[in-house]
Amino acid sequence: MRKILSFILLSFITLSIYSQQVPIDTLQKHIKYLASEELKGRKAGSEGDSLAADYIKSYFNKFQPGKASTQHFYLVTDVIAGKENNMQFEGLSFTAGKDFQPFSFSSSSSAEGPVVFAGFGIVGQSDSLKWDDYNNMDVAGKWVMLLRGDPEPDNPSSSFIPQSSDRAKALTAKDKGAKGVLLVSPSSIDRTDQTIDISFDKSVSDSGIPVISITRKTAGAILKLTGSPVDSLEKQMLASKKPVSFELKGTLSATTEIIREKKVSRNIINIIEGNNPALKDEYIVIGAHYDHLGEGGQGSGSRVPDTIAIHPGADDNASGVAALIELSRFFSMPENHQARSLIFIAFGAEEMGLVGSRYFVDNKIVPSSSIKAMINLDMVGRLGTDGSKSITIYGTGTFKEADSILNRAEKEHGFAFKRIADGYGPSDHSSFYTSGIPVLFLTTGVHTDYHTPTDIAQSINFTGLSDVTALTAGIVEEIVNLPQAPLYVETGTKRASGHYGRNLKVTLGIMPDVTGSETQGGMKVEATRKGAPADRGGMLKGDIITAINGMKVSNVYDYMSRLGKLKPGETVNVEVLRANKKEILIIQL
Repeated sequence: MRKILSFILLSFITLSIYSQQVPIDTLQKHIKYLASEELKGRKAGSEGDSLAADYIKSYFNKFQPGKASTQHFYLVTDVIAGKENNMQFEGLSFTAGKDFQPFSFSSSSSAEGPVVFAGFGIVGQSDSLKWDDYNNMDVAGKWVMLLRGDPEPDNPSSSFIPQSSDRAKALTAKDKGAKGVLLVSPSSIDRTDQTIDISFDKSVSDSGIPVISITRKTAGAILKLTGSPVDSLEKQMLASKKPVSFELKGTLSATTEIIREKKVSRNIINIIEGNNPALKDEYIVIGAHYDHLGEGGQGSGSRVPDTIAIHPGADDNASGVAALIELSRFFSMPENHQARSLIFIAFGAEEMGLVGSRYFVDNKIVPSSSIKAMINLDMVGRLGTDGSKSITIYGTGTFKEADSILNRAEKEHGFAFKRIADGYGPSDHSSFYTSGIPVLFLTTGVHTDYHTPTDIAQSINFTGLSDVTALTAGIVEEIVNLPQAPLYVETGTKRASGHYGRNLKVTLGIMPDVTGSETQGGMKVEATRKGAPADRGGMLKGDIITAINGMKVSNVYDYMSRLGKLKPGETVNVEVLRANKKEILIIQL
């Protein structure tokens, strides 16, 4: 007991000294550069992204000359229309970008065939309203023209919502055998009558058929109707509560070409070796992502997607990187070396779907079993903006020592911790937690400047950031010197994490792979929640879902569309690939 008390006292004496050594002017220097116009928002794969990585690596090398390393990985950063996009119908030729535009998830292919108008392209039931736009319609080998939207536009809890996305409609049409899909927006959705801009939705999987956005004017020409036929058809269906479907006369031919731009990003790594021979081969990871949204725009994650302007990302996440750099500086000093080794990682491409952290976890530079815990810093620059000294910490239930460590830290520094036991969350620690590694995620929280051009350096509370950095140092110091390494504890709420399930009546209780960058022909399961339907049905982390009830699943959008048609209590069969072997799981929702 005396040794334990001495250790705790020493830990907080060191923490107090460190608190005095966190130079605010240095934190300011880091953030002002990372959030500067020169770096143009640090979009993954961009020049600003590379400059940020070089900056971080230069500091890591200052602390330990020649020791910093770079872990490169590839990612799709954008989708653009190629030059080979054309569309004709009965002697009419349409202009790409003006009259029509392929969606970012369209396949690059050609198709020719008759055209069928199939309403909203939805099959299902919402409360008492049954709907089947494909009833008595044969669309096999044909183009399908569909209205965007759904039969219950004023019902925010409509069961049709999961089926109303553009991807979901394309999937349903493909299931019915359609050669291609034409999607048109009624005036109720878009008054301007323009094609949908190509915007990368962060999934590299395409729909398998050409999917094209057309204007109402183009739709009218194909329908061979004057006036406002698209709006008239929508009003007719909404008023009658009945689908309208019919086959057109004539043949449509089109070619779509989608170019997926692939670029390089990187993780920047600095390892500080521990000083205890018996423990130095065990590692604690401290991480923060350095990328942001670039200049925003549709599909970027910006909260003002119609504004093209530099998103500086001062809090998200230059603040976490500034703290990471200073923590690396402190622990690199010989007198501050700890029992276990520390791995400092500045992750790339977090905003693209945790790409950098997942790449590290799948391509570790040390054995998986030797990583004993991970501490993540993301948006830690706005302490006290609400008048309090409040900080949110995720993962407090992922190892048993967490609460006692945090109790001491909270008391010592006068913080008010909001504790969340769950190891899942919207940042890089999730990649570690889903691999069975205990985690803590520190954040001062979301604010109105989040993912906008106004997340600037002038809004950072640098004194507060200094306090959070000192706090983190103390937490790291306790964990890294524990006599026994933390043991992973699975935690989690019953509700699936992430925004993908917000309109679903059912969930499997998994964390899906959002990007699909390393999976073809299915959707990878990043994790399952204990006690959830997937877990009860025997689904495992790493399984690749290929079909639900015999209906193909190629990506997260297919997955959500399939779930959107299911009901609580229903039993489904899920096909998965496990170690390249097909398995059938029976799962009750």
